[in-house]
Amino acid sequence: MSVENNNDSKTSQLRVSLVIYQHVLATGLTLPLEMLLAGEAFARRYDKSTIKLTTQLVSQENKPISSRAGIQLLPDIALNDLPNDKDYVPDIILIPSLWRNPRPVLRKHEKLIAWLKHCWQQGSILLGVGTGVCFLAESGLLDDHSATTHWHYVDQFKRDYPKVKIKPDFFITQSERIYCAASLNALADIIVHIIRQTYGRAAAQNVESNFSHEIRKPYEEQRYLEGAVDRHADELIAQIQFWLRTNLSSELSLAELAEQFGLSQRSFTRRFKTATGMRATEYWQQLRIEAAKDLLASSNLSIQEVSYHVGYQDQGHLTRLFKQNLSLTPKDYRAMVRKKLFSQS
Repeated sequence: MSVENNNDSKTSQLRVSLVIYQHVLATGLTLPLEMLLAGEAFARRYDKSTIKLTTQLVSQENKPISSRAGIQLLPDIALNDLPNDKDYVPDIILIPSLWRNPRPVLRKHEKLIAWLKHCWQQGSILLGVGTGVCFLAESGLLDDHSATTHWHYVDQFKRDYPKVKIKPDFFITQSERIYCAASLNALADIIVHIIRQTYGRAAAQNVESNFSHEIRKPYEEQRYLEGAVDRHADELIAQIQFWLRTNLSSELSLAELAEQFGLSQRSFTRRFKTATGMRATEYWQQLRIEAAKDLLASSNLSIQEVSYHVGYQDQGHLTRLFKQNLSLTPKDYRAMVRKKLFSQS
């Protein structure tokens, strides 16, 4: 379920709550807050009526919280102070990671865990990060669902929550309205995804370029989407996907490729969309753009040579795709990434 679906088109604000507790990692709070605010600011620059972002720190008790770095955090809302904490239901709740063993903290936050479960039942989107995912597991919401967590805690997580389908090979999982991020970088990718859903592609691209200049894969390519098509059962389409990944410079048309694998174009189009969730043309284009980004960052090939390597005979075609998808030319993208990679050398 996307952010779009969780908010009526007439809704004027997006309410985001960030949960705080002892030993929370402050970066798991400040980075998403700053990214969301930047996305809203960019969108509001062009549309004053855009969705207003409201953010609040939520804790179980009304007292200062010490982060792992010793930073004192003050909650805006304490569940113990509310006449009925179940009346407060944000659109998105972020549950950040803790430093080291989360179990002592979990034992002290039964009310918070119950509140998270209630909010999800009322339509909230929950986003757990690293060991913060344990709060979601404790609530029972992840039973028989997919999740991920920080690599260091995977084995203990498996022992504590055997009903959860842990996916340690994925940095991001999405199960209905529950997102799990294994790391801070994965969290940033989810936030960019949320900004795109809420404020549009231009805002998401602006935030990504300002907060993360390094090469990143799109959110959709990284996550394990439960019940969807990230890992599908259509073996023939899987073979075609492998062929596409390993033959980026091929001049074969997709119609010719379908024929090569014994499929009519109509059957190929239908089966590919059913298996992968996207059209074959979009999938191949996405592969080529990612390969071009890698070559621009890691090689000294000319823009024309990069175009050849990823299957475009016309350099202008690659430039148009970069402008459309990244709001940058290949030349500008290379300069931006090289500056980030080598500025300290």
